[in-house]
Amino acid sequence: MNELGRMIRDSIRHDGPMALDTFMAVALGHSRHGYYMTRDPFGRAGDFITAPEISQMFGELIGLWAAEVWSMLGEPARINLIELGPGRGTLMSDALRAARVSNGFCAAIEVHLVETSPVLRDAQQKTLAQAQAPVRWHTALDDVPEGPCLVIANEFFDALPVRHYMRAKDGWHQRVIGLDDKGELIFGLAPDSETLITADAPEGTLLELSPASQLMMNALAKRIAAGQSAALVIDYGHVETGFGETLQALKNHRPADVLASPGEADLTAHVDFAALSRAAIAAGADVQGPVTQGEFLMRLGIAQRAETLKRRATPEQAQAVDLALARLVTERVGAAPGMGTLFKALAIAPRGGPALPGFVRG
Repeated sequence: MNELGRMIRDSIRHDGPMALDTFMAVALGHSRHGYYMTRDPFGRAGDFITAPEISQMFGELIGLWAAEVWSMLGEPARINLIELGPGRGTLMSDALRAARVSNGFCAAIEVHLVETSPVLRDAQQKTLAQAQAPVRWHTALDDVPEGPCLVIANEFFDALPVRHYMRAKDGWHQRVIGLDDKGELIFGLAPDSETLITADAPEGTLLELSPASQLMMNALAKRIAAGQSAALVIDYGHVETGFGETLQALKNHRPADVLASPGEADLTAHVDFAALSRAAIAAGADVQGPVTQGEFLMRLGIAQRAETLKRRATPEQAQAVDLALARLVTERVGAAPGMGTLFKALAIAPRGGPALPGFVRG
């Protein structure tokens, strides 16, 4: 058991079983041993690869999307361009470069990056050292100044903690983490049932919820509802709320045991886009989508952008562009899964506005 695992074990011995969302928050965000606090998890040398790291086309289209939405919002003289969980800063760097086609947009924006990891902040500062816009860092969305904003959240919500509930004979019981006879971490169920959950399901059914995601979307949607603002959420997940577990651990690009090495593996769960939509609407905003990432990017013109890149490329570079395009917009690339179907895009906007780029009003 590693150091963080021993700390969690000691906490359980002193305070009793630990809720899953608490475990996730500690494993990912502990100040000394948390996964995101101690490493750069991206790329081949890390544990997973995100869309901005696959191709510059992804961030470029997000930048053009932001510039167009700014225009649709009435071209406010000042607007905060906010990214939640900005990784290495690759997406923002590509977005700002592409957005230079709109001089007015570039003059209006101030970039705000919401990042808790000191390791990733360092990477972002290096990536954005030559950014043609002022850049500021924050540890929470609440720290970003109020006012018109455009918010980008790419693979952000999947890393927020989840809770699990199991259906037993007497109702739903929260899944908790305790200790076995050898002092190892194991899953169990809280003894008391959760009376606020009334969903009907067979015994043994698991329900996965993310109160942290609901709170974040509530805060985000309130900013959007204030006007002249919009948000774009891209993540992997499902469009309807349902039963079942999606929590997974990844280490060195391979599945790992969720409890085995806290702080040494990424912990994520599929995003419930229906739940996010309900939270946004309850906070006074409007939602558009979700649509698949492939559909969203194709509507923004990624195929045309790929052809432009290929015209200036060597045969090997052109082949790499084609492969990147396939990974971003299709369901499978040979034997490997693509991102085009599993990943979804959701827009949050003030009520009564027009369809935003990449989305179609029903």
